Amino acid sequence: MPSPFLPQRAAARWFAGKLANSDWPATARDALEAGFDGRALRRLAALEKANHWDVVNFIDPALSEMGAPHMSPEDALLWSAEDICRDIAAGSRDPFDGAAEIRQDILRTLLFPKKLMPILEEIEMRGTGFLAGGEAEARERILSHVRVLLSSIDEPRQESWSELASHVFESSGVKLHSITAGPKDGPVVFLLHGFPEFWYGWHRQVEPLAAAGFRVIVPDQRGYNLSSKPSGVAAYALTELVSDVIAIANQLGQAKIFLAGHDWGAAVAWSTALLHPQRIAKLAVLNVPHPSVMRKFLGTHPRQLLRSWYMFFFQLPWLPEALFSSFNYRIGTRSLLRSSRPGTFSPHDLAQYRAAWSQPGALTAMINWYRALFRIRIKLQNKTVRVPTRILWGERDDFLLTEMAHESLRYCTSAELFTFANATHWLQHEEPARVSELLIDFFRI
Repeated sequence: MPSPFLPQRAAARWFAGKLANSDWPATARDALEAGFDGRALRRLAALEKANHWDVVNFIDPALSEMGAPHMSPEDALLWSAEDICRDIAAGSRDPFDGAAEIRQDILRTLLFPKKLMPILEEIEMRGTGFLAGGEAEARERILSHVRVLLSSIDEPRQESWSELASHVFESSGVKLHSITAGPKDGPVVFLLHGFPEFWYGWHRQVEPLAAAGFRVIVPDQRGYNLSSKPSGVAAYALTELVSDVIAIANQLGQAKIFLAGHDWGAAVAWSTALLHPQRIAKLAVLNVPHPSVMRKFLGTHPRQLLRSWYMFFFQLPWLPEALFSSFNYRIGTRSLLRSSRPGTFSPHDLAQYRAAWSQPGALTAMINWYRALFRIRIKLQNKTVRVPTRILWGERDDFLLTEMAHESLRYCTSAELFTFANATHWLQHEEPARVSELLIDFFRI
């Protein structure tokens, strides 16, 4: 019986140098057959010549479409070795054959992780012809090393990555591609991304939250990346965006969820807590104020009005999309780089974003969020957030005044503010460990 297709396995093989360019068309076809989809995967799968020159141009986008994590060579080597060890432990692979492949990978990469050395030593001894106790005992020793290795792996962490998968939820006909991770019976945490990101904006928080025992749901919000892109500005009204959150919670059978959002995702999170407080256990928001505070500051603080100039520019038809997409999305990538700390976004990260922005209809849908904000106002019966709230704020935000974070506390019955003096708007990218820690601490009941 063939093993199930795992995006992590493909990623580990690629980053460990075990997956050749010529293997990618077959890998893409396997991914499509397993239920993953996307422009890059379809393009790779359609290639007839395995050594086609443009294969490499689609690999990063294809990995993104599968929800596969970026790995360092050593992480990839370890993941691949652990994958082989699971087969050995399950009896589906001969211990010597598996150990030999691990040895080959170690020698090829010139990486020597300590946890793999006992297996390497056994297979090296076999090559000398001086196996203590013969091959039967050597097989048992390899099996013992495998079990020790697997038992040393942090169980929640491994469960989170082995369970990492793409799912498609539905909200009134809108398909919402989502990444999920963590134990299926764990408390459910939603992570909502902002503009111009997609689920990947939270990629450094997924594993820590899953390892802490949470079931993590990270959707591409409507209009973004692999989710549906309904036509018309009205489809992106805040009430529609909030309804997507509730629809996913309903499909998961969750009466209450923990909800976190950044940028536009924070605006959706605030609105969900205001419109459906009975469905939110706790609320965490990053670098976006309470909606009433935002409206107030836009009308009374010229500094904030100036910082929000792009929101008004986005009201124009077609021109914002044309400029954003020109020169291989140069404006989008430069905006991320210039408004963040040096080194925050790597070339790999920017490749992920370009792939998401290049999805058909994505730019118009993303910008329609801003158009709908100006054209379709929602009336809130009560402007007070009555669920426990934690606000995280990078004080070097180029787009939003820090005063708004403090002012937002006045609109909550129970709230606390954590500020980061040296962080920008892209807080969860720049301070990933601390953000993860604060979310885990807050969501633990």
